[in-house]
Amino acid sequence: MLNKASPMTSSPATSYIASVDLMRGLVIVLMALDHVRGFFTEADFSATDLSRTDWALFLTRWITHLCAPTFVFLAGTSAFLSAARGMDRRQLASRLFTRGLWLVILEVTVVRFSWYFNLDYSQMSLQVIWALGWSMVVLSALSYLPLWAIASVGAVMIFGHNLLDGLDGIWLEEFQTAEGRLEWQGWLLSVLHIPHYPVIYPLIPWIGVMAAGYAFGPVMQWPLTARRKTALGCGILLIAAFVILRVYNGYGDPAPWSRQDTILFTLLSFVNTTKYPPSLLYLLMTLGLMFILLSAFEQAYGAQRAIGRFFITFGRVPLFFYLLHLYVIHGLALIIAYGMSGDIYSSSSQFPSWWGFGLPIVYLIWIGVVMLLYPVCTWFSAVKSRHKGRPWTPYI
Repeated sequence: MLNKASPMTSSPATSYIASVDLMRGLVIVLMALDHVRGFFTEADFSATDLSRTDWALFLTRWITHLCAPTFVFLAGTSAFLSAARGMDRRQLASRLFTRGLWLVILEVTVVRFSWYFNLDYSQMSLQVIWALGWSMVVLSALSYLPLWAIASVGAVMIFGHNLLDGLDGIWLEEFQTAEGRLEWQGWLLSVLHIPHYPVIYPLIPWIGVMAAGYAFGPVMQWPLTARRKTALGCGILLIAAFVILRVYNGYGDPAPWSRQDTILFTLLSFVNTTKYPPSLLYLLMTLGLMFILLSAFEQAYGAQRAIGRFFITFGRVPLFFYLLHLYVIHGLALIIAYGMSGDIYSSSSQFPSWWGFGLPIVYLIWIGVVMLLYPVCTWFSAVKSRHKGRPWTPYI
């Protein structure tokens, strides 16, 4: 018997919800800022290292923390809404499984090459597309469960995975050879929870975020006012939980905050949570902000304004933008480096020590990249609309 809250028994006429694409568009543009910063900044240290950074560089990095949790959460929500538009459970599971594997393939081929511009597979970073892909594969199996069970899986992974923090180092050391190589048990732990090269995005927390997003799907079928208030309530609740847990420096993040020389830097320390893997506090902070923004974007006029339509354009083709913008940013960095030095660099890893620019130039390059790709994304969005329902459209 189908669960009453499953998409297969929900309203079959779920209409297009512009706020989801608007939210996706905003974070994909912010992600471009983070990648431009990574390729063009003059800072040779972590932007969140409070002993070396300044407030502007910190916040430039911090605001982009919103990106990955939003992508993964809304991918789960979009999966539910897709099913609610007439897809049965088997079709949904098949779509999630094949699209997830496709994303993993893209990560280790097209995405990897965009970062390194070489075929040396000793250089590899398994990041957000990898996590999205495998989370979809897992969700393809979870989708056969009742909605309450999927929500429970998501909650346990999000709220419980930091219980492993104290054991991670012990386990990883136990499963390393004398030469420092990981045995298969160590690789499995790395894939699931412990960041270790090349796995930058361990899967357990991200699977939980996607499952939570799927469980949130029915809310997005409610009338506009109801879902706007619910999203706002969820955002306030998550932010409040973040503040309470963070104040006491107890459970939820392996890196406690501390008093700094100034009030501003103390506040920066307070919000400087752990991304790899995403801690409970990191997810409460970022998903709380996502819910608040989503509530604001639910206003009837939001998608009708020019700025709303601008971000929606990117939100309709996020994977296309993601794949393209990495090549544009990396290629632009090599071109500018050649123009400044006359030397040809095969990738950014070969840039000289003098390479890099201050934040004003970084922001100008970011705006230039986004504006350059806007007409391309507008064109591709129109292509997808004309070919809606074709087998290839969900995969790019």
